[in-house]
Amino acid sequence: MIQTTFPDRAVMAELVAKMLWEIKAVHFNAGAPYKLSSGMASPVYIDCRKLLSFPRIRSTVMDFAASTLLRDAGFEQFDCIAGGETAGIPFAALLADRLGLPMIYVRKQPKGHGRNAQIEGNMPEGSRVLVIEDLTTAGGSMFKFIDAVRAAGGVVDHGIALFFYDIFGQQRFTDGKVRLHHIATWRNVLAVAKAQKLFDGKTLEEVEAFLDAPLAWSGRNGGVSELSL
Repeated sequence: MIQTTFPDRAVMAELVAKMLWEIKAVHFNAGAPYKLSSGMASPVYIDCRKLLSFPRIRSTVMDFAASTLLRDAGFEQFDCIAGGETAGIPFAALLADRLGLPMIYVRKQPKGHGRNAQIEGNMPEGSRVLVIEDLTTAGGSMFKFIDAVRAAGGVVDHGIALFFYDIFGQQRFTDGKVRLHHIATWRNVLAVAKAQKLFDGKTLEEVEAFLDAPLAWSGRNGGVSELSL
């Protein structure tokens, strides 16, 4: 099924933020910060994989993803969709179906037996591949998959994250010559929390302080204060 409608970007961002709140995928806790895989301490945590369990929300989000790509990248720019192990795999399948494209998936590392494959599926040499993840912070994990696709002969000029932290900018993507597409960010989620008064003022202030200066906030709260992007 090919998506052919193009909602306003701000409307898509707000709706995705509201959906994430509705399914309780968003967590704020400034008093007991979450520890991210990077070593950062964070007052915010989001679980985009919960989107998969809600069919109406899941379908709408994938419509938004297709709309974003068709408008911003083009209609005939990709030969297949690649999902990164593990969270990106189901979203790659859904998006590939929306866009009428083949799908592959990328392991975090070669499986170590059989063909020792890291790319699963059919990817002819020179294929133009879109890499999708559920979310990205600075792009580190996404580039593990992008680099693997490139090493296997694929061409990756675009990536999409349904949710982008948007706290470090896009320098990693600029350096890696990949255009990052996304639907919603933490600013959208915070705006909904403020509008609906979902948290007390102090918590919201702490979240905003983190978004404005994440490494400084992390350092003050037991996490790393430096990060290699």
